[in-house]
Amino acid sequence: MRGFLALALAFGLAAASAAAQEVLDLELVLAADGSGSIDDDELALQRRGYAEAITSEEVLGAIAGGSYGAIAVTYVEWGGPASQHQIVDWARIDGPETAAAFAEALVAAPRAAVGYNSISEAIAFGTALIEGNAFEGLRKVIDVSGDGPQIGGRPLSLARAEALAFGITINGLVISRPGGGYRGPRGEPLAEHYQNDVIGGFGAFVETASSRSDLARAIRKKMVLEIAGLESPMEPFPLGLERRRAGEKTLRAQDQQQGQHAVDRDVTVGQVEIAGPQRLQ
Repeated sequence: MRGFLALALAFGLAAASAAAQEVLDLELVLAADGSGSIDDDELALQRRGYAEAITSEEVLGAIAGGSYGAIAVTYVEWGGPASQHQIVDWARIDGPETAAAFAEALVAAPRAAVGYNSISEAIAFGTALIEGNAFEGLRKVIDVSGDGPQIGGRPLSLARAEALAFGITINGLVISRPGGGYRGPRGEPLAEHYQNDVIGGFGAFVETASSRSDLARAIRKKMVLEIAGLESPMEPFPLGLERRRAGEKTLRAQDQQQGQHAVDRDVTVGQVEIAGPQRLQ
C-alpha cells in the first residue's frame, strides 16, 4: 500500500510540475560561436544579426502565426569544452516589445566564451537548458552557428544522440570565410561536417552565410524556418491541436552547390517572403 501511495504521489508531483510549465509554440536555444576564431567585431556582428532578426517583421510574423503566438528563446555563446555561457536568459517572445527587450539585452551583454570549438558541449548545454526551463514547447530546437569544426569535448555523436532522445531538433548555421575557411575533421567542407555530424531531428537543416555581409540574411531566414515549423512532429501531449500556419509557406530546395550541403529555400509566411541569397542581400 505504501509503495502504491508513493508511486501515486510521484506521478502527482510530475503532473503538477508539467502543469506549471507554460505551453507555447517553440523552445529555441540560439547557440552562437563565441570561440577564439571569432574576433570582437565578428561577435558584435553576430549579435546584431540575431537582434535584428528577432525584431524583424518576418520573424514576428512567424511567431504570431503559431498556435499560441509565443515562443521561448535563450541566447548562448560557446567556445572550448568548459566554456558555454547563457548570454540572455530564457524569455517569452510574443510581440515587438518582448522581442526588443531581448535584442537590447543581447547587444549589451559582455563577451564570455573562451577557447576553441566544442560543438558537442554547446549541444549538451543547450539540451540541459531546454530540459530545465519553465516552458513546454510544441517543438524544441537548438540552433548551432559556427565557423569551424568540432575540436574538443565529449564525442559529438553522443551529445547529438542525447538531444535527439529528448525530442530536440538541432539545426546549423555555417559561417563561411574567404578562401573557403575552416574545413571539417575529415577535410570535408564545413557545411558537410554540419550536415553529417551536427544536425539531427525532425526537419533539421543547415543554412550557410556566404560572407560576413550575408550573415544577417542567413540568420533571419533560418529563424523564420525554425519558428514557422515547416513540418509538425507529433505533439508531446494530447492537445488535439494542429499547429496553425501564418498563411501559405512554400519551400524550394535547391541543388547542392560547390560540394556544400546547405539548404537554400524561399519561404512565404503570411504576406511576408523570406528569399534566398539571390533575391535578398
